[in-house]
Amino acid sequence: MVELEKPVPKANEVLVHLRAASVNAADWHVLRGKPLFSRVTLGLLRPKHQILGGDIAGKVADVGVGVTRFKPGDEIYANLLDHGFGGFAEFVLVPVEVMSLKPPSLSFEEAAAVPMAAVTALQGLGHHGEIKPDQKVLINGATGGVGSFAVQIAKSYGPEVTGVTSTRNIELVRSLGADHVVDYTSNDFVHSGRRYDLILDTVGNRSVSDLRRGLVGGGKAAVTGFTSVGKLVGLSLRGGKNIALVQAHVTAKDLEILSELIESGKVRPQIDRRYPFTEIPAAIAYVEQGHARGKVVVSPA
Repeated sequence: MVELEKPVPKANEVLVHLRAASVNAADWHVLRGKPLFSRVTLGLLRPKHQILGGDIAGKVADVGVGVTRFKPGDEIYANLLDHGFGGFAEFVLVPVEVMSLKPPSLSFEEAAAVPMAAVTALQGLGHHGEIKPDQKVLINGATGGVGSFAVQIAKSYGPEVTGVTSTRNIELVRSLGADHVVDYTSNDFVHSGRRYDLILDTVGNRSVSDLRRGLVGGGKAAVTGFTSVGKLVGLSLRGGKNIALVQAHVTAKDLEILSELIESGKVRPQIDRRYPFTEIPAAIAYVEQGHARGKVVVSPA
């Protein structure tokens, strides 16, 4: 922990007094410099972004020139992944195009858990077009940060939703609204005989052929995570039009859509663990293990 000068907002920026932030896989990828090819953009020998943290929630402390949508005192949430991170700090600069007013029903910790994971789920599910009520949708990794949102968002559109998880998380997936749950420790959805109109793979541990085997004719799959460079390359080269790698980029419009879903009671963030700022290394280490049930949040106090 170090003391820094309080930043000053530039044009179309807002200075936010942070109340909470959440930890994402992106934080440990930047911290480790893995996969190695990511160092081209993240920094070859040392991290280009010295302060991690992409998801934040807090109060507006000051606004830059040209900012009219927000004023000091407004409660907001935002994502900084495309703007240099910086969320693990007491004060942070936020461009207006990646922030929105915080849903009133959420605490700051709950709001900080939303942006990256929920937008990734939203964009992954909508990559091939709008979900339809008569579809069958499968979420692989249904209790992770992205997966726990994906089950709820998918169900809000009305389709039949199946979640894939481990034995200990079966009841959690059901509580999120899934119609069916597959326990991957004893069953493989690919060989179950059931086929799906849409598969959202939030883990990235299945091959292109596996995903195709799980789809109906004309079905689509979207992958938002990957566990190896080999699978990522295979997806990019052999995925074709029906299987896509989705890398989410948060916008204010996305956050406004999520706010509506949250305020209507259709989506609620699931928080697994809470840590103080002094224990951020432990929070990142826990997320890196890949077994979080929902999101991990940190706060200055």
